[in-house]
Amino acid sequence: MTKAISIALIVGGIVLLYFGGQAFNSVSSDVARVFTGSPSNKAIMLIVAGVVATIAGLTGVALSGRKR
Repeated sequence: MTKAISIALIVGGIVLLYFGGQAFNSVSSDVARVFTGSPSNKAIMLIVAGVVATIAGLTGVALSGRKR
């Protein structure tokens, strides 16, 4: 994985985490939490995708620094 792709994954992951946090604190998520006990699926999916993308990007950056 090239370093540019890894950095793009990190930035994209952080953006997804931000929007996931916003969706988690939204009114629709609060309503879903009242009835189901858990936040909306959109909030959960954005946070999970953000974590996965950020970890993949960090792994790519760490591995691209090594010489083969």
